[in-house]
Amino acid sequence: MRVHLCVVGRLRSGPEATLVDDYLTRFDRTGRALGLGPARIIEVEDKKSRGMGAEADLLRKSIPAGAKLVVMDERGKVMTSPDFANKLGDWRDTGCQDLAIVIGGADGIDPSLRAEADFAISFGKMVWPHMLVRVMLTEQLYRAASILSGAPYHRE
Repeated sequence: MRVHLCVVGRLRSGPEATLVDDYLTRFDRTGRALGLGPARIIEVEDKKSRGMGAEADLLRKSIPAGAKLVVMDERGKVMTSPDFANKLGDWRDTGCQDLAIVIGGADGIDPSLRAEADFAISFGKMVWPHMLVRVMLTEQLYRAASILSGAPYHRE
């Protein structure tokens, strides 16, 4: 199952970019044998600052046809890492070939795009900077692959 992280904004070089690259490399390496990956990031940018509606249009264009759509949203489901791993495994096992996970911009995800989602995930009731959400999401993808592979990375 290919994983597409469709995100608003450009992540410049720095500690967040280093962490994202590291976790995606680990995910690809661990997930390959499990039928997970590769993972890639598709960045979109509303250079004219037209708002969430314009960002949603750009995000829609970045989502592969037929992909299961998941949004990162504060109103989404709060999950444990094992629950997230099981969800990824379930999507893979039911024939999902492409999974698109959307991270919105500073104002979140346009309600119309949120309504199109197959699933919504929240990292809790706090609002996180969208660049940190990238780091947290890529780490959770790696953790999920580790859990599914039985590796000792995740401890409860």
